[in-house]
Amino acid sequence: MDVSIIFLIILPIVAFMYAAVGHGGASGYLALMALFSFAPEEMKPTALLLNLFVAAISFFHYYRAGHFNGKLFLAFAIGSIPLSFWGGTMDIDPKIYKIILGVLLLFAIAKMLNLFGKESTKTRKVKWAEGILVGGAIGFFSGLIGIGGGIILSPVILLMHWGKMKEAAAVSALFIWVNSASGMAGQLSQGVTLNAQSWLFVLLAVIGGYLGGLIGSKKMNNQGLRYLLAFVLTLAAVKLLLV
Repeated sequence: MDVSIIFLIILPIVAFMYAAVGHGGASGYLALMALFSFAPEEMKPTALLLNLFVAAISFFHYYRAGHFNGKLFLAFAIGSIPLSFWGGTMDIDPKIYKIILGVLLLFAIAKMLNLFGKESTKTRKVKWAEGILVGGAIGFFSGLIGIGGGIILSPVILLMHWGKMKEAAAVSALFIWVNSASGMAGQLSQGVTLNAQSWLFVLLAVIGGYLGGLIGSKKMNNQGLRYLLAFVLTLAAVKLLLV
């Protein structure tokens, strides 16, 4: 497939912004691929592959900065890992895939614009049943669509007061990694192969992700770039849902 130079320029910027807030960036990568008319069968494994690298980098920075809560992570991961694998084994109609992805991007846009999920000074412990149920549901759709699920988990943690902003980011980063690995395993078990050009995407995403994770784990996020990313996601959502 021929890849536009504009795509290659925007990709590391997307990785930067997502890593800065503790995410792998799959929803952003899928949005870009949708804008540049990638085939659905290429989008899912490519996004999961990029997630594996960028989420790992993001988690490393947040963990080193002391924001990771292992018990909070386990509460969600127990249910998410097997269901993400199951979702990864499934094929869905391309039209349905685009609709689900378009709706998911609307959720991602709201997250980027901070429309919900404000940080609370008080937190409460998540119950195991709550964590397994939430994690399992997010995990299934993560594997089905080709995301890590952090763009959903992070605001849920904040809305339910299960953790603070950077704690949610750290937990989401590892959550994204395990879901992406599980979803990718499900894909590979069905004979899915990766395009050789995907490794160029990985290199660019790693560069952006490293810088984003380094800055985001220690400093304030750049709100202007978040608005730019929300604009890109909006364009992709419109194309998926209306075109």
